[in-house]
Amino acid sequence: MSQRSPRAPWRDWLALALLMFPVLLVAVDNTALTFALPAIARSLDASGVELLWIVDAYPLVLAGLLVAMGSLGDRIGRRRLLFIGSTGFAAVSAVTAFAPSAEWLIAGRAGLGFFGAMLMPSTLSLIRNIFPEPNRRRLAVAIWAAGFSGGAALGPIAGGWLVEHFWWGAVLLVAVPIILPLLALGPALIPESRDPNPGRVDVPSIIMSLLVMVPVVYGIKVLATHGPALEPLAAITFGLLMGYAFVRRQRSLLAGGHAKDAGTPVQDGPAPGNLAQAGRVTGNRAAPLLDISLFGNRIFSTAIVANVLALFSFNGFILFLAQHLQLLEGQSPSESGVAMVPALIATVLAGLLVVPLVKKVRPGFVVAGGLLLSAAGYFMVAFGDHSNGPALLLAALLVLCLGVGAAETISNDLILGAAPAEKSGAAAAISETGYEIGSLLGTAILGSILTASYQGNLRLPAGAAEAAPAGASAQAGETLAGAVELAQSLPGPLEEAVMAAARTAFDSGVHITATIALVLMAGTSVLAAAVLRKVPTAK
Repeated sequence: MSQRSPRAPWRDWLALALLMFPVLLVAVDNTALTFALPAIARSLDASGVELLWIVDAYPLVLAGLLVAMGSLGDRIGRRRLLFIGSTGFAAVSAVTAFAPSAEWLIAGRAGLGFFGAMLMPSTLSLIRNIFPEPNRRRLAVAIWAAGFSGGAALGPIAGGWLVEHFWWGAVLLVAVPIILPLLALGPALIPESRDPNPGRVDVPSIIMSLLVMVPVVYGIKVLATHGPALEPLAAITFGLLMGYAFVRRQRSLLAGGHAKDAGTPVQDGPAPGNLAQAGRVTGNRAAPLLDISLFGNRIFSTAIVANVLALFSFNGFILFLAQHLQLLEGQSPSESGVAMVPALIATVLAGLLVVPLVKKVRPGFVVAGGLLLSAAGYFMVAFGDHSNGPALLLAALLVLCLGVGAAETISNDLILGAAPAEKSGAAAAISETGYEIGSLLGTAILGSILTASYQGNLRLPAGAAEAAPAGASAQAGETLAGAVELAQSLPGPLEEAVMAAARTAFDSGVHITATIALVLMAGTSVLAAAVLRKVPTAK
């Protein structure tokens, strides 16, 4: 049951402030390490494959364990899991900061993924139980989302500054002071919550969830990096087959739980959308790792779709904007990070401003409007001329971020509100998994289309290949970075001609990907308006 304790409101808000520390930690860690990769490569003599695994080890383990950790938090206590995850994350960060080799760093990043999977579902599910009243919860979710967006904005700036003034390990070591306030004050201010009837842990389901997520995430990342190939397609196919088996097992366990309990549901008050709740599982019977009945609620499932596609559009946009700013506009990574900060601040502000808005406008229309704003941002890219500097692209990013901030805040609140309080850990884990999948799909699908269009449309000027160093023209045909490197090795007129050809080819891909994202966002906006239109305004 939800724990509506007679706590003073200030204690709840202090608890929320403490929960922002692990949120900030994970968000900063996601983006800051990218700016340390050149220093890592020099310091540890890491190969290209090792650098790839340094980046990928964390999200692979994280994505594979999110559902399992969310369900574990429901069983052993979300606060307990948060403290275990925070302590482990800080300890592994401190050790990994002094990694003597690339292999050590890869292992450390995998360890961070293991403990990181405990953090985000725990924070979101604790918010659901600390703030059972919908209006206060909605504001708390907005602050949670603002902390995540703020950390993402801070990551590139902090990462660049730490590497410049200290060494690459400082990017990881900073986790220790960030997490100390939570560990010092959390036991007194954050209330514990758990599922009162969790059932026995089903170990095969945990293994199967790993066999679903890890191959799929790995396959998507390889496709995004290297293009279509047998290995990543086989990995994705295997993961999808395991997903089918996983769902069948969860349904079987859920049906068995209903039969054992003679159809008596666990009640936690009326949930939006008349959610079909799972039966109470008692005795020694294994409980489902993931409550599939959550997806029977159209509010819950539509909000998940909105989450996935909002992150899809955001990460796809960042992918080509970062390349445009650094390779075509000549900005440094830190400069491009700073250029994106106003738009990321807009994400925070939009998330906070929609909280009072849903008292007058139905939440479904707010989500739909946010997705429509995201579509408008892509419309500016698809049909605008962005060859005269970055102003139009940065303005489009601002519009898109306003939409993402609005849609994500309300969709996350709908996800938490649609799930019973005792299943909030599992619901939060599903939401976080949607974040990961949306981010990966945005990079993989839009990135692959962008690369294919660039490669198909690049026309190097006559004489460029002959005047270039060996292999440089081939690299230019593969990536925009290769074309910029080729141009820099050529005399003035040829350099300008190669850069013009590269810009034209890259922009062709940007227009195609922007058009695809525009259609997806507009379509999802219509879906959200149609399905969520009956969700009432906040009281």
